[in-house]
Amino acid sequence: MRKTLVVGNWKMNGTRAFAAGLLSELKALSPWAADVAVCVPHPLLADAAQQLQGTVLAWGGQDCSVHAAGAYTGEVSAAMLADWGCRYVIVGHSERRAYHAESDETVARKAQAALAQGLTPIVCVGETLAEREAAQTDAVVTRQLAAVIALLGERIQDVVVAYEPVWAIGTGLTATPAQAQAVHALLRAQLAAATPAAASMRLLYGGSVKPDNAAELFAQADIDGGLIGGAALKAADFDAICRA
Repeated sequence: MRKTLVVGNWKMNGTRAFAAGLLSELKALSPWAADVAVCVPHPLLADAAQQLQGTVLAWGGQDCSVHAAGAYTGEVSAAMLADWGCRYVIVGHSERRAYHAESDETVARKAQAALAQGLTPIVCVGETLAEREAAQTDAVVTRQLAAVIALLGERIQDVVVAYEPVWAIGTGLTATPAQAQAVHALLRAQLAAATPAAASMRLLYGGSVKPDNAAELFAQADIDGGLIGGAALKAADFDAICRA
């Protein structure tokens, strides 16, 4: 039985004061039946680590470098995230792929770097609206995941996969439960061909998940939780999703 995982992606939002308030609210609302984590901006990791130590809430980063260390100004290594007690790191988010030209191979290398430091990478895959309308969804998401499988080999079993249709991120649009389940089933079948552990791997859905649609999405056979954007910035909404 796979335990639900709900991860809040704060993106580039929040000050230290905001983080202190939101994390305090979430601690007061916990615990939940699901595993819950927040991936905060890198400057807030120290505060998250201090506030969440010893609680049921885990924390993580929103990206990491493919490099272990060196002259890479502005980059954050997986070792640095591990040093702050992170459990998770998001890699391959569509915003990174689109705005920073990250290739499938780069995403795979980031997942590899995260695993080397004991982090669980949350590997994001997803298609644009144009790709969905061109009936390319299956080809796009399987290509993106195939690069990670090829590099990680048997260690693919140690990642979390998040399907985020790009057209549903921050738009208010959401894949129907049936649409989301179809892609998750495809991804699990692809993983099953690579590892016997596919049945126990957690696959998340992300893309305008809200309190009023989370329960139906999470009830699907191959959807094991969510990667939550905007709703993760409001304690009441995030709590309701965690309880869905």
